[in-house]
Amino acid sequence: MSEPIISVSGLRGIVGESLTPLVAASYVAAFASTLKPGPVVVSRDGRSSGPMLAQIVCGTLAACGRRVLYADVAATPTLGVMVRAHLAAGGVQISASHNPPPYNGLKLFNTDGRVLPSAEGKAALEAYRASASPWVTADQISGNQQIGDTVGQHVSLILATVDVETIRTKRFRVLLDSNAGAGSLMGQRLLSALGCEITLLGGQPTGRFEHPPEPTAENLAGVGEKVRAANAQVGFCQDPDADRLAIIDETGRYIGEEYSLALCLDHVLREHKGPVVTNCATSRMAEDLAAKYGVPFHRSAVGEANVVDKMLAVGAVFGGEGNGGPIDPRVGYVRDSFVGMALVLAAVAQRQRKVSELADELPRYSIVKRTASLPQIRLPAALDAVQKHFSDARPDRLDGLRLDWPDRWLIVRGSNTEPIVRIIAEAPTAAAAEELVAAACDCLSQV
Repeated sequence: MSEPIISVSGLRGIVGESLTPLVAASYVAAFASTLKPGPVVVSRDGRSSGPMLAQIVCGTLAACGRRVLYADVAATPTLGVMVRAHLAAGGVQISASHNPPPYNGLKLFNTDGRVLPSAEGKAALEAYRASASPWVTADQISGNQQIGDTVGQHVSLILATVDVETIRTKRFRVLLDSNAGAGSLMGQRLLSALGCEITLLGGQPTGRFEHPPEPTAENLAGVGEKVRAANAQVGFCQDPDADRLAIIDETGRYIGEEYSLALCLDHVLREHKGPVVTNCATSRMAEDLAAKYGVPFHRSAVGEANVVDKMLAVGAVFGGEGNGGPIDPRVGYVRDSFVGMALVLAAVAQRQRKVSELADELPRYSIVKRTASLPQIRLPAALDAVQKHFSDARPDRLDGLRLDWPDRWLIVRGSNTEPIVRIIAEAPTAAAAEELVAAACDCLSQV
């Protein structure tokens, strides 16, 4: 790669290749040029390139006349909380999320402590492309300030959403796999506050991942064995910046990221009725749960910022994405693995059921995901061909093409950064989902 992958909410790339010090400085300076007056909070995940990029980011912000509040290692959702708590103009999280070790990235937050919405993100992107750099003179350069307690406010907000005393009485045995990312700092503090006995994997934020960083079933196969060996009642597995959560039950079975959101949602709706929002590529478990509890269900385009926009528009009580990213407005409008941990423990404690039993109560579906090469210019014709082939389905063009049947769905979306399409299908069985994906791929190959 010679160019970083850029979206309206941030960029990522290979350090020293597509993500160079010059790119990072130019991008952060452009972001600073779009902000209202005020300090900027900066934090990073545990990647080895993080300290270097932090120096560049903090130095660039200082050169733009911004006072920097530096949190060092912190989870992405924690950064959102700190931006609000310190009344900052914005925030920069240095992380490449689940990408491999050679990558790093910059994720941008606005003053509300959320990932930049579309309009603000486009303004920052245009400023970057225009090489905006609001440098100040020597007498206007501000200093950096180290934030002391980076997680206290975040922990307090989450504890306020659950019955802490009931959870504490259970003395849960929990395995936390932070995989040498940023999640262990906040994770240990939260789980200790909930009275848990913790087995910690990858607790030092060194970025030396003990397994591939995306929390998929394949990558977490060895962790399931460790959950059983520790006699843990649940395994919580985070991605490097801890905004995503995958769950392993007490038997060592990978329940996964889609179930993280569904388990949380089921618990929340038992106590707080209200609208629910997920993106259009998330399992229909959320829609089924909304129907079960008689609350409105809404879909957004894919992307955290889009989910948050819709949540704000409809006054949602809960939302998120099926990649293991629950969003609880009581804590913040950011995907948050820690929210997921607390709500799952609350559900187990209050209902006195095992994690496996709670998961097995949920509607059962199988999801299949594929990608296919397709130039952007051919995408409109490809979507039309897929829609024509599946003429018995209800179409929706909110984000690409989504086709719905009573018990299954298919989505075909073009990538914003690569000449590919993403094909996702969900059905009652894996074979039925595979059949939908295969038929869609066949349509695409004929365009």
